[in-house]
Formats: sequence, structure tokens, C-alpha cells
Amino acid sequence: MNIIVAAVGRLRSGPEQTLIDSYTKRLPWTVDVREIEARAKNDHAAQAKQEADGLLAAIPVGAKIVCLDSRGKALDSEKFANQLGQWRDDGERTLAVVIGGADGLGAEVVNKAHLVLSFGSVTWPHMLVRVLVAEQLYRAHCILTGHPYHRGH
Repeated sequence: MNIIVAAVGRLRSGPEQTLIDSYTKRLPWTVDVREIEARAKNDHAAQAKQEADGLLAAIPVGAKIVCLDSRGKALDSEKFANQLGQWRDDGERTLAVVIGGADGLGAEVVNKAHLVLSFGSVTWPHMLVRVLVAEQLYRAHCILTGHPYHRGH
């Protein structure tokens, strides 16, 4: 399975990128991060539209789409892994994980999602969400393969 992480903003080298790399390098799936940058900083409506258009353009046709949104479902790691495993077993070739910017995702993006996922009701910096996504993808792989990284409760 190919995984696209479509995210608003540019992540510079540093501890977040180091963590992301440490998880994604251990995955059997390819992970392609596609960063979207909007330039209409003084016009929130225009910026939201640019972000949505950029994110949607980064998602390949036919991909299963997971949007990260605080109003989404709070799945535990096993349920998330099972969903990924089901899509993998159904022959899905591409998974797109979509991460919005500081103002979140627009409805036009969320409405295309096959799964709207929440990492809890707290507000996470959108750059740290990338680390959480990488870790949960790795954890899902470990759950699906019986690797001891995930020890459950």
C-alpha cells in the first residue's frame, strides 16, 4: 500500500522530522509527504480555499482518504490498525492521510473522507500531528504483523 500524507505547511528539519523519519523508514509501505502552502495569509477565506484546493489536488484519484479532525472518531490503535488491514486486504492501493493547517480542514475536504479520525479533544500543533500519524501508521503495521512494539493495555 502506498501512503500519501497531505499536510498544510512546510516541516523543516528538526526533531519532528527526525521522529517521522524514524517511524516511516520501518514501514513496508511507501510514505510520500506532500506539503501544501497557502499564501493568502491576510484573507482567511482565501487561505482556506487555497489549502483545500491544494490538499485535494495532492490526493490521488481512488485513494482511501483519512482526514484528521478533532470532530472525528476517536479510534483506539487496534481499531485503526484493523481498518488499515481491511483496506489493505481489500486491495486498496493508496491511502491518503490529510492534515489541515492551524484552522483545520474545510468541509469540502472532510466530506470526501472515508474516515474522519480524531487524536482526542485537545488541540495538537499541526506539525506534531504528522509525528502522531507516522507513529500510528507504524503501530498499526506492528499490530497487523504481531510485532511486540504494540503491547496493548
